[in-house]
Amino acid sequence: MVNLRKYKKAALTLLAISAITPVLVISHMVIFTNQNSIELTFNSVLGSLVVLYYLLLIIVGVSTSIYWLIKQVRAIIQLKKEKTKIELLHLKAQVNPHFFFNTLNNLYGWVGKDPDTAQRIILKLADMMRYSIYDGQKDFVLLADEVSFLKDYTDLHRMRYHKNVEVTFKQEITDECAKLTPLLFVILVENAFKHGVENLRQGAFVHLTLFTTPTDIRLKITNNVGEKRQGPPGIGLKNLRKRLELAYPRSHRFTTTLQNNVFTADLTIPRL
Repeated sequence: MVNLRKYKKAALTLLAISAITPVLVISHMVIFTNQNSIELTFNSVLGSLVVLYYLLLIIVGVSTSIYWLIKQVRAIIQLKKEKTKIELLHLKAQVNPHFFFNTLNNLYGWVGKDPDTAQRIILKLADMMRYSIYDGQKDFVLLADEVSFLKDYTDLHRMRYHKNVEVTFKQEITDECAKLTPLLFVILVENAFKHGVENLRQGAFVHLTLFTTPTDIRLKITNNVGEKRQGPPGIGLKNLRKRLELAYPRSHRFTTTLQNNVFTADLTIPRL
């Protein structure tokens, strides 16, 4: 915010000058007569100077007020941007912590049983953690990088479960250089596995469809859920909605439906 106190002295000085100057001008227009009376004469030059003075005073006053107002508005906008960035970083930090811990725990079992699989898991996990830590702090990332992260994420989930899970990832992307805010889509994928696959003993599926248009990026996910999954949305979806409001205010579309034990999440964001 702009500190107006430092302008107080200048404002008082300008006010004093504006009050004294007319008095000085008028004093030059006063004539004392012999009858101890005064007469007020009009001098066209001095009159023009008075008019010009007040005109300049008004212009300076209005210009200064506009300058202060613009500076104040810019300061407010900057504070809002910083606040939004802090909130986004806080929300991003909440993505995936349990997934990484669970994967590390499962990795211990794979090391002795299947070293080759354990090696692949380590490489994928390292790439994902690197992306989350470094690229996750950026305002925007390439769609191609986000897709690569989602592929690793779904692959690791399939390795974790000791049951058949049908996972499909259909892509219709015309421009992989399109940009979006990072780690948005993974929340929906995480939600599908957490509330769908983990609660089903058999027949679990997660279907992802990602496609772009000249103006939008759209991700649609469908997954089946157990009978118990009938309550309100969890923390992950609430987190996602908050991030969408901060990153894409009034420019995104996000809907969820639950019908016949099939949960559908449909998210559309503007492409950058």
